[in-house]
Amino acid sequence: MIYEFEGRTQKEAIDRATEELGLEKDDFDVEILETQRQGFFKKSHVRIRVHTEKPVKLAGYSPSGDEDNEVPPSRPVFGDPGSLPLSSAFAGAQNEFEEKMTTFVTELIEHMGYSCKVSVLFRERAKLGLKIDSEHSSILIGKKGKNLDALQLLANIYAGRQGHEDMRIILDSENYRIRREESLVRLAYSVADRVRESRSSILLEPMNPFDRRLIHTTLNDIADVETLSEGEGLYKQVRVFFRGAK
Repeated sequence: MIYEFEGRTQKEAIDRATEELGLEKDDFDVEILETQRQGFFKKSHVRIRVHTEKPVKLAGYSPSGDEDNEVPPSRPVFGDPGSLPLSSAFAGAQNEFEEKMTTFVTELIEHMGYSCKVSVLFRERAKLGLKIDSEHSSILIGKKGKNLDALQLLANIYAGRQGHEDMRIILDSENYRIRREESLVRLAYSVADRVRESRSSILLEPMNPFDRRLIHTTLNDIADVETLSEGEGLYKQVRVFFRGAK
């Protein structure tokens, strides 16, 4: 059977394959379909094809018996290769939970004194993206996205109270999440270069868990650079250091 997976690096794509197929790396063969190192201002992108004879249990996938058609439908991950473009966002809620979430976020923002329109940005297993359109987007996003993070936290608490503790709610406005991700990737590579040159370490500004994870992932495959989160609470700092200079 044949499946396709994507990631920022070959390792990330293979790790995703092992996780979603429930197999060990020795249980399948990997064919590299596409490798793009898009430079300083763009993220790398790797697409692989996995061949296996082992039985797998992949959510949302039913074998058809035809190998050419045995590529599972992509499940978009926000900010990852394969994400739905914003122009393809779903405008309307498809079920009661989505309707409750869009209504909750809309009323929350209106109680803050700002008008807005909230729609579904993307759907994924255990993840729902909501898009906020407002003439006050800059205020709702806040400095370095902290207001948007606070709204997102409240949305996730509300989702848990609706019996969807395992569902992660992602809020975005004016493509902030994607722009922030691109900025952090540039920052990560720049800091890695500085750390290499100085053979020391650099401590980055406090970041939320998503931003920290992006820094760790971006620099994960650079052999002579390591990252470590420091501090306590939600907003920790990432230290980037040269191997051997911890």
